Amino acid sequence: MNRITGRSAFLALLKDEGITHLFGNPGTTELPIMHALKDHPDLTYVMAMQESLVVAIADGFSRASGRLVACNVHVAPGLGNAMGSLYNASFTGTPMILTAGQQEQGHGLTEPLLYGPLVRMAEPLVKWAIEVTRLEDLPRIVRRAAKIATTPPTGPVFISLPGDILNAEAGIELGRSTRIDTRVRPSDEALQALTARILKAERPVIIAGDEIVKSDALQEAALLAATLGAPAFQQSAPYGAHFLSESPCFMGALSRLQTHVREVLSAFDLMIVLGADPLRMSVHSEVDPLPAGLPILQIGLVEWDLAKNYGAEIAIKADVKESLRVLIPALKAAGGAALEAQAGRGIAALASKNWTARRATVIEQISKARDRSPIDPDYLALQVVEAMPDHAILVDEGLTSSRQILALRPHRDRYGYHALASGGIGWGLPASVGVSLANPDRPVVCFSGDGSAMYSIQALWTAAHHELPLTVVIVNNGGYRIIKQRLLAFHGDDHYVGMDFIDPKVDFAGLAKSLGLEAMRISDPGELRSALSSAFSRPGTKLIEVMVDGSL
Repeated sequence: MNRITGRSAFLALLKDEGITHLFGNPGTTELPIMHALKDHPDLTYVMAMQESLVVAIADGFSRASGRLVACNVHVAPGLGNAMGSLYNASFTGTPMILTAGQQEQGHGLTEPLLYGPLVRMAEPLVKWAIEVTRLEDLPRIVRRAAKIATTPPTGPVFISLPGDILNAEAGIELGRSTRIDTRVRPSDEALQALTARILKAERPVIIAGDEIVKSDALQEAALLAATLGAPAFQQSAPYGAHFLSESPCFMGALSRLQTHVREVLSAFDLMIVLGADPLRMSVHSEVDPLPAGLPILQIGLVEWDLAKNYGAEIAIKADVKESLRVLIPALKAAGGAALEAQAGRGIAALASKNWTARRATVIEQISKARDRSPIDPDYLALQVVEAMPDHAILVDEGLTSSRQILALRPHRDRYGYHALASGGIGWGLPASVGVSLANPDRPVVCFSGDGSAMYSIQALWTAAHHELPLTVVIVNNGGYRIIKQRLLAFHGDDHYVGMDFIDPKVDFAGLAKSLGLEAMRISDPGELRSALSSAFSRPGTKLIEVMVDGSL
């Protein structure tokens, strides 16, 4: 058996698990890994200037590719820095192996500088956390970590890597990679019950979620809606391309306003949930978003989301795509000509109010602000969408300024749109770097608010360093507009303490130039289209700062 160091074994194991990029920010305890990288030139190291960015970039890479990712941070403070981004990755179930260097065993007992209980720190946000205590166990731990991270419900795992383990040498067997195939279908009995219950409904509605993306079920979900003639909505936290927008049955995303959602759903007698936590809200309301007595059917592999907040008449733990592949033919066979006629009537009734029809109305309304100065943020969003190449990927953290993005930009493939999921801002800029690294042949556009951008602005350096085909559009309204809106709406208070950054103003174009980017500032609405089209069509990383109206 060939002898190998822990550091080299670790990298070899990652590569065998399909890892092509290692995202990190090195410190002293990570030097063994940096030392070993010279022997693994086929593994690309992506450095970010702070650990929260490291994890967010890896998160974006995985969300835009569906692949397992690996990232390495620096001991306890580095893991602490990464926790917000790890929360985001946990929220979206990103398959990720997060590692941190740890002081040598024994030395850690003396509690040296930077020491901390890494496993205990990581445990609340990961599926599994462990510290390697023997070099001989390293292969089994990495293999198990990869298996756990990629098995639905997918999610991050954590491994603590003491320095003595990485520097040790032994003859060890590296084992082999395992992936668990979870693409299960409903049982015959469950399928029969599901078919009968759906056909019994007169006014069904479909709610689609993130498992549509993970199981690559966009076509199947659209076909189910067309088969039933039923309207389909994205879940109330629409952070991905969860439904084909131009399907005749697509109505858009549910809001996170309880009264509005309850009103929308009151028109239906059955809710069919496909791979979603369908009614995740934001702020508290005394009104429940689910109308009383509305029955629920739910299919998905994330068992925590099945009947989590509302009991389901039928709940099936199964892959969405595989389930729809057998459900749709069963519905057609059982429903026959009557179902076909009903579907035709349903689709015709939706034609004047579906996503496509509403988009035309939204564009007409927004276009009235074309000459407004300061620039109307909705008009900016329209210009960004219309200037983007069809095959571009949009990463969206515009918050209030991107309120119309989902009404304007059609979802056509499962990796074409990515948005902030958990609500923890600062994700967008670094995530767009990871998205671009995962899709080097597609231009990427990051649409970010100024407040969000300041959480992670140094991610621009990594984009510039790798010469990514990425354009960052910063919407500068001079403050935290969403917090102002909520202070006014919830408390009737317009005394905005700590919500402005105009004294002094932040120069985003200047910041971008200092980090190696081509950058420009726009305040004239007439300059938007040409500047955006030019930026989106040229190679390299660019930033466009757009001064917009920040009024409420």
